[in-house]
Amino acid sequence: MNVHLLDAGLAAAATAAWYGAFEAARLVTRPRGVHPAPSTPDLGAEPPAVVSLIASGWEITEDAGEATLVDLAARGHLELRQPGDDPLQTTIHVREQPDTGLLPFERQILDRVKHLAHGGVLPVSALTFRDEGQAQTWDKRLRGAIVAEARRLGLSQRRFPPALVTGLMALAAGVSLVIAWAVFHWLSLQPAEGGGDNTGGAVGAAIAAFLISLGVFSSAAVADQGERDTPAGREVAARWLGVRGWLHGHEAFADLPPSAVAMWDRYLSYGAALGVNRVVTGVLHLGLGDRKRVWSSFGGEWHRIRVRYPRLWPRYGKPTARLVRQALVTLGVGVLLIWFRDRIEVQLAHTVLVTVGTLLALLGAYKLIRAMLDLATVRTFDAQVLWVERWTGTVLGKDDPDRSYLAVDDGSGDRTVAWARPSGLGGRPGDTVRVTVRPWSRRVVALTVL
Repeated sequence: MNVHLLDAGLAAAATAAWYGAFEAARLVTRPRGVHPAPSTPDLGAEPPAVVSLIASGWEITEDAGEATLVDLAARGHLELRQPGDDPLQTTIHVREQPDTGLLPFERQILDRVKHLAHGGVLPVSALTFRDEGQAQTWDKRLRGAIVAEARRLGLSQRRFPPALVTGLMALAAGVSLVIAWAVFHWLSLQPAEGGGDNTGGAVGAAIAAFLISLGVFSSAAVADQGERDTPAGREVAARWLGVRGWLHGHEAFADLPPSAVAMWDRYLSYGAALGVNRVVTGVLHLGLGDRKRVWSSFGGEWHRIRVRYPRLWPRYGKPTARLVRQALVTLGVGVLLIWFRDRIEVQLAHTVLVTVGTLLALLGAYKLIRAMLDLATVRTFDAQVLWVERWTGTVLGKDDPDRSYLAVDDGSGDRTVAWARPSGLGGRPGDTVRVTVRPWSRRVVALTVL
């Protein structure tokens, strides 16, 4: 058996074992589903932002901030007025009322309104941020305060508890030692320059490999993995899902504007937190827009769509001609490597050339076949445009002027993957369009606004 292949296999197996353990930890700690309690109009004591967290599968959405703003109006700190028929004409009026007893995230939102208001009045269109950096900082602080309150109430907890993080760190140290040994063993068998012993260089490389591996694995282990449920949280979430069911029973509730808080009181703020009211979440915007959870009215009823945006797909949005050209190049390189193997006398290099060449040839053939099938399986369907955004799909994050993300809802489900729209095609959020696409490359071929 080739000792170098054995070392490489040992390092690869150790790395795969760690990432397998990491994914298993994520699977075990994912939030569990909650069965709604019977419909009820009884509101609980939890603030709307926390309700939004636990009712959305322990994920914070933009509804948390919007619901909190409406709740501040329901409790008398603000007043929402709509002078005309358009809810977008709503204005926010600051009331002279003591703001003692507010939670940190409630005070943060109230302070932002007071800071932006002139003469105590603020149009809702002025709520959004104009600086992306400020928006991200403000959003991060708001989300942290909401999570802290949910944990204080015992309704949420870190997805990875300290004991699990410690275990993953210990496993990372063990895996890093295995990788370091593989590097040391491989290099120690290589002669140094001049034919001397290479032990010193092997030790230095092994130490570097250990530190780098430990850093990579540890950073993944300690990263914030989000929130998960608790027994008390599931019980409270079930009750609030019962409230959501009760609010769904009122057909007109989904179309109530923010100013309706004067009549519906805190029911409107909790309805926004539970995703029942679509007008409130459409009018109020605190710079917390979530491109991955977008409202859609396609099909006649308002619902949310989860959108995924590919970044590293080599085929994403590319024309068929380019895909065919790349496939032929890959196939050709693979064939050349296999053909060139007989010119190499070193057994290791011979094995590597055959292995890499075979893999490239198979990959090129697969891409060529899929590109041809993609050209022959064009689809046309009607949909609603949810989101349009410039595509930054390279590792360096550079924009591609030929492509932009186009997320649409075609009514087939509550999840979708954004298509790649070439430059020159139209379609804005809210438009109903007829699109022709190539499914494998996810490239839009034609688009007509209906």
